[in-house]
Amino acid sequence: MNRTSRPRAVLIAGPTASGKSALALALAERIGGVVINADSMQVYRDLRVLSARPSAEEEARAPHALYGHVDGADEYSVAHWVEDARRALGEAEAAGRLPIFIGGTGLYFKALTQGLARVPAIPEEVRERVRTSGLDAAALHERLSAVDPETAARLRPSDTQRLMRALEVFEATGRPLARWQEDEGSAPVLAAGDALCLFLATDRTALRAAIGRRFHLMIEAGALDEVRALDARGLPADRTILKAHGVPWLRRHLAGEVTLEEAIEGGITDTRRYAKRQDTWFRHQLEGWRALSPAQAADELARLVL
Repeated sequence: MNRTSRPRAVLIAGPTASGKSALALALAERIGGVVINADSMQVYRDLRVLSARPSAEEEARAPHALYGHVDGADEYSVAHWVEDARRALGEAEAAGRLPIFIGGTGLYFKALTQGLARVPAIPEEVRERVRTSGLDAAALHERLSAVDPETAARLRPSDTQRLMRALEVFEATGRPLARWQEDEGSAPVLAAGDALCLFLATDRTALRAAIGRRFHLMIEAGALDEVRALDARGLPADRTILKAHGVPWLRRHLAGEVTLEEAIEGGITDTRRYAKRQDTWFRHQLEGWRALSPAQAADELARLVL
């Protein structure tokens, strides 16, 4: 990107509760931008509170896109998001607005700026064999670590769906998913050189405190009722939305397995661990991005964009 010209888009990544949304909203209001979601849980309409989606009042202050547009019963992949992001980018540009992508899902940003790997179609018999193996998440992670340690290292040991997907790719092709993802695939929607790419690097102590405060505010704002309504839908246990941070613990509380206080502490702990993984992933996977504190990022946006 030519530093003397306005970028085609602004990309703001960072761990949960790092201040991305406030920064993006302030920029969108000031410059006439569109805030475009790049968070895999904020796409679901069922979880406005617990996924920390912008409030209706915040959405009224500036145009927002790709928030709450997917039903919780549906599975939503990186490929789906890339196509939605392509459309949102075009619509923002057609309206003369600056696209501002924000979120904490690193794979979304990587696919947006580097393209998608062309992984071969998985035969149904392989998919069925992996998904009916009866292995729990820990066993799946151990098995994947033996054949594709790179992918296993960046997946949560509890992320059953992605663990099975990686195992399917290996069993079908004899090649680790990590190697497929290194190959040339689809062209990126947005070249990183055409965008201002920032990663919010937040003090870990401050971030841990912010996560705790926010989770308590979510409870006060109705997160438990939100999970109760989600539970009432009777969704299959493998739906991605049921793995959103806080949902498993609050479901356990609703089932009478733990107290509300235990559920809150469990949700906070899981979210803090996730934030730490996000920070590590962004630092190692998004080459060329500038790691700045929220205050430094605001100054950078003022200097290069406004």
